[in-house]
Amino acid sequence: MSGFIAALPMYDWPECRADVDEQWANVRDRLRAAGIDAPDRLVRRNGDMPSVPGGICDSGGSIIAPDPASLPPNELDLHTLWCHPLLLFSQTCWGPMERGLAPHVQVIGQQDYSGIEGGGAEFYSSAVVSRQIDGDVPAPPNGKPNLPIGNLRGKRLAYNSTDSMSGIIGLERDLTSLNEDMSIFSSRLETGGHRNSIIEVAEEDATVAAIDCFTWQLAKRFEPMASALNVIGWTARRKGLPFIASRHVSPQIIELIAQELMRSKP
Repeated sequence: MSGFIAALPMYDWPECRADVDEQWANVRDRLRAAGIDAPDRLVRRNGDMPSVPGGICDSGGSIIAPDPASLPPNELDLHTLWCHPLLLFSQTCWGPMERGLAPHVQVIGQQDYSGIEGGGAEFYSSAVVSRQIDGDVPAPPNGKPNLPIGNLRGKRLAYNSTDSMSGIIGLERDLTSLNEDMSIFSSRLETGGHRNSIIEVAEEDATVAAIDCFTWQLAKRFEPMASALNVIGWTARRKGLPFIASRHVSPQIIELIAQELMRSKP
């Protein structure tokens, strides 16, 4: 198989695209040295993906995603990207994996969260943020949830998407472990992205949001509205973003990629 595509969409903010490109170049060069035909550049738009006439099908022939050529070329449909038969390397989230993506891809490694507050090795947690109160609550060293129930009850939650582990699924599971549930919130606002959630809370259109620790680090550097917020709690530490490839990629190539990732975390 040739003509592979790759993408690193989950932390690809405009302000750090050069860093993301450098990250991919390092991975790409190691893969090429191992004999894998890794692509030069990352996919960032539907128009960057090769057409799949008739749509992308599962192993039984059922359509699971549209032909990328049928989508708005300057947008990026993540589900189509993740299901693309030529996908060699990408990040995804365990939420979509649990909700139907897993049969169509192969897990080849994990994002590394070493050196990030709330993270460690392949594990991450989400910072629960609200408008400035009394300074930031540090991430628990034991990785257990630290949720300020009194500051969540009756509040409006902003979250990125219903299939986000960091934005809502992990938070819901942690509340369950504390004998609470999502009814603790008076209402919820789906924003389409963690950065949007930060802005909604800063502008008081919502009260709280759970933001994965890597994104929160980016926000403190690049999103001015983040300065209006404080961390008031943390979700539990759990496995962070997996790296995936299409189920169509051969086992030999998958093994080579996994070996390269083990030798040097991207």
